[in-house]
Amino acid sequence: MSSEKKLRIAGVIPARLNSERLPGKVLRSLAGRALLHHVYDGARGCPLLDELLVATDAEPVRAYCAEHHIPVLMTSSTHRSGTERIHEVMLRIPADVFLNLQADEPLLGMDHVRLLIEPFLSDPVTQVSTLKVALEDAAAVNPNVVKVVTDARGWALYFSRAPIPYRRQPAAPPPYYKHLGLYGYRREALARYVQLEPTPLEQAERLEQLRFLENGVPIQVMETTQDTIGVDTEEDWTAVSRLLESSSGE
Repeated sequence: MSSEKKLRIAGVIPARLNSERLPGKVLRSLAGRALLHHVYDGARGCPLLDELLVATDAEPVRAYCAEHHIPVLMTSSTHRSGTERIHEVMLRIPADVFLNLQADEPLLGMDHVRLLIEPFLSDPVTQVSTLKVALEDAAAVNPNVVKVVTDARGWALYFSRAPIPYRRQPAAPPPYYKHLGLYGYRREALARYVQLEPTPLEQAERLEQLRFLENGVPIQVMETTQDTIGVDTEEDWTAVSRLLESSSGE
């Protein structure tokens, strides 16, 4: 029997009701359930999770979760990001690794959760994990699609809204990869993140994960074949609705 301590893994769905581009989206009904409910149902079947809950500062979100038997924790209304909200959860519940499962990712599934967790189980060096998926060349120019490049071992080199890597010849390798905004944090890394000031590259790209890289905290990037659609606009909402309708009709 191994003498190593089993890591306790907590999945957290930070749910802010007053989003800027699509207010109230986390409770908006999508195929008969609130958007955040899809995220909860997509994650809860992963056997590697010890705990899964919603973290919010909004009473309507708390009430919805209570009505549908979804574990929920009320948190401060002063948090500037989901990462800060998860840090508050970290101070209140015991776990070694915390997952950031964003409430606007209704296509999230158990395999995404498993991939976020696996690096922590296989390598004690892992501090932060995230995901990537292959991206079509035509989509790489969209600044709303975040790209990532990694080294040969899967450690992140950089994240950008620009098409990276720059190709001198069209369609030349390596391929583009889309970054999926789902994360795993070891407790120590999350504690350090909230103590750090926003960094120049983070502010230039408006990508908070760059704060880790600029401060020498490595990020392990796992590849998935299952893309997701983060719902930020009405167009995103329509695209996800069509996908869910087509899958339910199969």
